[in-house]
Amino acid sequence: MDAAGYVTLGRQSGLMREMGVVANNIANLSTTGFRREGVTFAEHVARMERGPSLSMAHGNARMVDLRQAGLAQTGGAFDLGIQGEGFFLVATPEGERLTRAGSFTPSADGELVTAEGFPLLDLGAAPIVLPPGTQVAVAEDGTISADGLPVGQIGLWRPLDPLALRHTAGSMFDGGEIEPVETPVMLQGFLEESNVNPVAEIARMIEVQRAYEMGQKFLEAEDNRARTLLQTLGR
Repeated sequence: MDAAGYVTLGRQSGLMREMGVVANNIANLSTTGFRREGVTFAEHVARMERGPSLSMAHGNARMVDLRQAGLAQTGGAFDLGIQGEGFFLVATPEGERLTRAGSFTPSADGELVTAEGFPLLDLGAAPIVLPPGTQVAVAEDGTISADGLPVGQIGLWRPLDPLALRHTAGSMFDGGEIEPVETPVMLQGFLEESNVNPVAEIARMIEVQRAYEMGQKFLEAEDNRARTLLQTLGR
């Protein structure tokens, strides 16, 4: 295969990854706190001894869209929506994870946990435990009170390096090194929706599909050209 074929194959590989990411975005249109992802393409240029340089496309880097999504009012005492930057911090078997999905429930032990049973952590990275049978109120800064008495403060966290944010599963992220948000804002009785724009994602899926089809047609034309050349030389 000549240089043009290898360049096209690299591009096709990146387009396949982008198609998978776009499909995952569309599948999570209704997932609470989901953050849209995109694929970033990089260009690698190799200097050739003879002739022009060779440019290769590489589409492995995944970018997380941190733009604010809409807040839907639920009225739930343990539903929390984040306004502005920051993530909730939860403890999972794989380690601490960040999430914008703010739907929590008290466990049998009184700990606030996610739907998967992962404990929500406070500013000291410790589980939040509520006294049983109490009325819970959460202030905008995350201070949580039971029957009017403060029992802790829910922390909002952000990665020191936003580019280190890595999607692990669902609405969970590994943020690497993290720090608390200085002025957290969370609203009780609200949940943040997915920040995926369905129209934009479907339009992008069509663009990626067309680009992939064009690359496939080019590879088929190159294959036919090589076959014709070999047949001609073999006569």
